[in-house]
This record gives sequence, structure tokens and C-alpha cells, in this order.
Amino acid sequence: MSEVTSDRAVGGSGELKRVMGPKLLLLFIVGDILGTGVYALTGDVAAEVGGAAWAPFLAAFAVATLTAFSYLELVTKYPTAGGAATFIHKAFGIHFVTFIAAFAVMASGITSASTASRAFAGFLRDGLQTGWDDSSPALLLIALGFMTVIGLINLRGVGESVKANVVLTLVELSGLLMIIFIGLYAMTQGRADFSRVVVFDSPDDKGTFLAITSATALAFFAMIGFEDSVNMAEETKDPSRDFPKMMLTGLGLAAVIYTLVSVTAVALVPVGQLVGGEQSALTQVVAVGAPDLPFDRIFPWIGMFAVANTALINMLMASRLVYGMAKQQVLPTGLGRVHSVRQTPWVAIVFTTLISYALITYVTLDSASEVVSLLGGTTALLLLVVFVVVNAAVLVLRKDHVDHKHFVAPWGLPILGAVTSAFLVGPWARSPEQQEQYVIAGGLLVLGIILWAITWVINRAVYGKRTFMRDPEHIEE
Repeated sequence: MSEVTSDRAVGGSGELKRVMGPKLLLLFIVGDILGTGVYALTGDVAAEVGGAAWAPFLAAFAVATLTAFSYLELVTKYPTAGGAATFIHKAFGIHFVTFIAAFAVMASGITSASTASRAFAGFLRDGLQTGWDDSSPALLLIALGFMTVIGLINLRGVGESVKANVVLTLVELSGLLMIIFIGLYAMTQGRADFSRVVVFDSPDDKGTFLAITSATALAFFAMIGFEDSVNMAEETKDPSRDFPKMMLTGLGLAAVIYTLVSVTAVALVPVGQLVGGEQSALTQVVAVGAPDLPFDRIFPWIGMFAVANTALINMLMASRLVYGMAKQQVLPTGLGRVHSVRQTPWVAIVFTTLISYALITYVTLDSASEVVSLLGGTTALLLLVVFVVVNAAVLVLRKDHVDHKHFVAPWGLPILGAVTSAFLVGPWARSPEQQEQYVIAGGLLVLGIILWAITWVINRAVYGKRTFMRDPEHIEE
């Protein structure tokens, strides 16, 4: 998920400068999608289905593409800066529903950053070659320390730009291309066993459909990010023309890359070794594929950079959403305080960082499930719920006509998008160890409802005011 600070047009018109053509937009969308998901969860997906690890990534791509069509209709119909909460409010006009949608998106940013923090700790272990196992207290301390650094950078203030995003995208892409090319090299050396990629194996003896469904719900974390590119609509030169082509192309490129990476991983390293080893799954792949070259020492640092970028962008988004909701007076106004020197929302930053500490510690100490997959799956769960409502919003807004041409999704796709997203929300789409995702997601949403209730009481008892979204059009800017 990315956030971009943009210059306003000269003359104070309040409109954003339209600087993005189709190529920059494509790179931005690809950069939003690539990141922690594939770097951290390839081994966990393989653990659910065996050698057919590519199948859940393709299934996740199909589900994401259905919802992408809905986002394309909305962003070209309403080409202003805004996201899911904005579109949901346009459709239903219920302020509490808008708040829950915004809070769910905010919570998904924190769980995504927390996932990245544990992945960062794993890659640092690989880079230092310490041999710590996944339950080592050292990994927990590194993850917490990493989130502290992210919080301090956030407090200092970070100005993102499209050009910087392009550079970060190329670095992330380089690590994934390294995996693919090493796979090709290993094939020429006779080290790859591609017969494994057609072997289906479920550890719980589930049927093929349910096992792939469970793995798809996890792999979906690797496909998210495309929905955040809608915030760039006001800075795209011709959003109605460029967004449909570039978003679908970006999703397709990500799907191809993920499929090749998962095929390479399984062909080089037996599935049983990909999870729970002394090294992260993709680091093992690099080490096995090119044992005579130092790629296994280089790759962890690329991985650290990729997941660090994901964590920073998500915590920026989460803290700004908390700040925005506090300014809308649907969260306690204290969360909207701005540092007098740095001009950053310091209370919101501290608040979101503390939640990430609690998540990382709770999952590490009290869960039998693999930490990264549990946090990543919770991120996907929260966003899948939002996607169900966004797909419904498209159908509701069909009666709202605008005075310009825009993309229109084929009639049945929003329905399929809502149904498939809802299906992946259900308990059948998760293994017994992953059921705790509901506890984490529910706990975060209950926290939001409690804070809303506190704000409602204060607004009514102290100020005699109603509690509602005062400017929902800009809640996600």
C-alpha cells in the first residue's frame, strides 16, 4: 500500500497535478502489489498444497482481478483521491459503515506492517547467518526493534514520491527476477526437479478444493495493493483511459512473477524444507539453485529492503487514517494531535506502533501458527471483507450517472467479486491454525467500535454534537 505526497497546482485551485502517464502508473501499481507477500509467504502457501504452490497464487489473482474490475469502474467514474471508504460512503451514506470500512483498512495496514516486521527479522537472520529458529526470542526483539525504527522514521516525516516508488519497485523486482533466473540456471545444471510442481499434498488430508481454497486465502495477501492505486486517480493524466489497461496489466505481471517464483521454489527445494528451516524459504531457494555463487548472501538484504518498504508505507497509511478519522471526530480528538516541530501526527503514529507491538508479541507468544502466515492472512481477511462491500457498492452506484465516459465492469463481475471474496472470508478457507485470524481481526474491529463509542459519548455529553463523518470524501487522502 502506498501513499504519495503530491504538489498542488499553482494558484491554489486544490487540484492535484496530473503527472502520471501509463508507464509510471503501471510501475506504481506493480510496486504496490509486489512486496512482503511473495517474499514471506511462498513457503507457507506450499505447505498448504505441496508442490502445486502456483495454483493458489493464480486463484488469488483471479479473485483479485474480479474486484479490480469494480475498482476500475469506481475510480474512472469518480476520479478523485479516495479509496474504499469513500466509495462505500457514496453508495450507502451510512457514516458508521464508512467508519468501519476506514478502520478495517487502517487495521490491515498495521497487520501488513507487522507481517513485514517478522519477515524482516527472518531475512536479517539469513543475512547474518545466525541459525535462529522461528521461535527464537531474538526474532521477536528484532521485529519489535524494526517497528520502532519505522515509527521513528514516520515521526520524522517521510515525503513519498512517484519516482522514489519506481526505484523501490525495481529493487523489489530484482530480488524476484533473481529467483527466476537462478531457477533457469539450476535447470541447466540438473538441480531442478519440476516433477514436484504437479504434486498436490495437503498436510491435513483435505480435498483438493478446500486445500487450494485455504492456500488461496493466504496467497491473497500477495495480490493486495492494487486497490491503493485508486488514490492516484487525481494525479493521472487520463484515468478513464489509462487505469483499466494498467491495473489489469499490473495484476497480470504480478501473477506471472509469483507463479514463476513459486514454481522455481518448489522445483529447487522440497516442500518440507521450505517451512521451518533455519533460513527463509526464498533464501534456501537461492542457496540451492546457485551454490557456487554468493547470491544466498545478497538476497536476504534485498528481501529486507523489500519488506521494510512495505512496512513503512503501510504504517504511514495507517497513522494518517487514524489522524484523518480523529479530525473527522469519529475517533478521540487526541489521536489527531500534530507535532509542533515535525508537523507529523505523532499521537496517531504512537497509537498504531503500539498496536503493532501488541500484535507481534501476541502472535509470537500465544499462537501455535506460523507468525508471518497468521498476520498476513489477517491482512487478507480484513481486506476481503472490505472488497465484498466495495463490489456491492458498484451495483448500488449504477443508478448514479455522471457526465463523463468511464469504465463499466461487465454486469456479472461485481457479483462474482463479492461472492468469491465472501467465500474466502469463511472459516472453510482457513486451516485450524489459521482460525485465529478471526480473533485478531475481530479484536481490532472491536477496538475501533469501542473508540467510536467513547468518542460518541464525549461528543454528545461534553460538546453536544453528533458523531459522524464530516468530510467522508477525503477520509483516505
